[in-house]
Amino acid sequence: MKTLDWIIVIIYAFSVIIMGWCLGKRQKGVDDYFLAGRSLPWWAIGISTMATQLSAISFISAPAFVGLRPGGGLVWLGYEFAVPFALIPLMHRIIPTFHQLRIISIYQYLEFRFNKATRRFVSIIFQISRALATGVGIYAGAIVMSVALEIPLFFTICLIGIIALIYDYMGGMRAVVFSDVLQMLILFIGIIICMVFGLHYIGGWQAVGNLIPPERLSSFRLDQFGVGSRENFGFLPLFFGGFFLYIAYYGFDQSQVQREISAKTVNDSRRSLVLNAILRYPLVLSYCLLGLILGTYIIQDPSLIELLPGGKPDYLVPVFIVHRLPAGVVGFIVIAILAASMSSLDSSINSLSAATVEDMIKPVLKKPASRELLLRYSKISTIFWGIFCTSFAFFVENISPTIIEAINKIGSIFYGPIAGVFLLGIYTKKGDARGALTGGLCGIIINLSLAFGLYSLSWLWWNLIGSFTTLGVGILVSSKKSGKKR
Repeated sequence: MKTLDWIIVIIYAFSVIIMGWCLGKRQKGVDDYFLAGRSLPWWAIGISTMATQLSAISFISAPAFVGLRPGGGLVWLGYEFAVPFALIPLMHRIIPTFHQLRIISIYQYLEFRFNKATRRFVSIIFQISRALATGVGIYAGAIVMSVALEIPLFFTICLIGIIALIYDYMGGMRAVVFSDVLQMLILFIGIIICMVFGLHYIGGWQAVGNLIPPERLSSFRLDQFGVGSRENFGFLPLFFGGFFLYIAYYGFDQSQVQREISAKTVNDSRRSLVLNAILRYPLVLSYCLLGLILGTYIIQDPSLIELLPGGKPDYLVPVFIVHRLPAGVVGFIVIAILAASMSSLDSSINSLSAATVEDMIKPVLKKPASRELLLRYSKISTIFWGIFCTSFAFFVENISPTIIEAINKIGSIFYGPIAGVFLLGIYTKKGDARGALTGGLCGIIINLSLAFGLYSLSWLWWNLIGSFTTLGVGILVSSKKSGKKR
């Protein structure tokens, strides 16, 4: 990078740290630290939710999947068609249930509905899965930083982790949400800039239609079902797997729901989800189109492939940015991806801290702790999870051909069973603690067996299978008596 690029990156890094310090001045307790006093505007929550979901992984790995990965293409959009359908039960029943309870950790609901053991079990599963997925997100951003700064990946992983941890530690949820709004804007502008330069180099959209293989341009592969193969991407497994993934992600993942319950009212939470649904698809489509543009560029100029370390598709966007964009623009794109990485990391470590304090620490305290002591525990927990997630980023490289598959594989193992436990409590009267625990455990065991190759079934189905297994076993194992009142 040139001097101008370095100046842009440094200014941005200091800006988000100062923002976290300023926004953290108003904190008086855990309610402020984790929920911003339940006073966040719905538009900021909606944009923040989208920023976390569409992190650096989307910017880097989705274009690589669409434009370069064997078997890839616009078929990835099949996941996105499931989002509006998944939001219907969330807005109608699930989010209002959490709002009414005035809780910080959504896993507290499971204690009200079942018992303490169920609450702790599901919270631990969330903490493990979210921490691993966050490590993948850090790795994605670190790839770009490593290529752009021409320094080892080790240092860029640490850089991203340290910056996000500092402003998250100081600012809590308020800093997370408002920094996400800024980061989402930067990310979108970065995608558009890459698309404009890419189209200029290839000679316009006509080149995409002429050179890209037709199968990459199709969003609907109705002849692939993900049965007997672990590597195909048919529309049906993408849609139905995505439906249960997004129910679990938007409805039962603390890092997402924590924003929704930070809104002033239930209706504000609904508005934030609608805003997310409206803006999400155009953004996803934009970085998928970027993949087609860069795929076309590769066909016209195969020399770019030689610059990809080890021929890995995930380096496509970073290499294009560094070797094909002018000074100044490179710096802006780098902070766009740095922003995207931190938008995922900051919310994750804040929600992990919330789950740890609310579900693990507070229940074992012999006497009620003061607000100051709980706030201190919260910040210590934030430091722990920041270090843990950053450390896991060093082990991500060999999980999948592309990062976007890696993070979805991790989520798909655990999200289905987590969703099944909550659905058992919210939508059934029969479900009890024994059924919830047994069902959740069976769902995880089944998904782990699929993940480690005991059956040849696409990972896209894991969310559905985990949910159905948990629900089915939970209902069968539960006693004839109704569970606790909700």
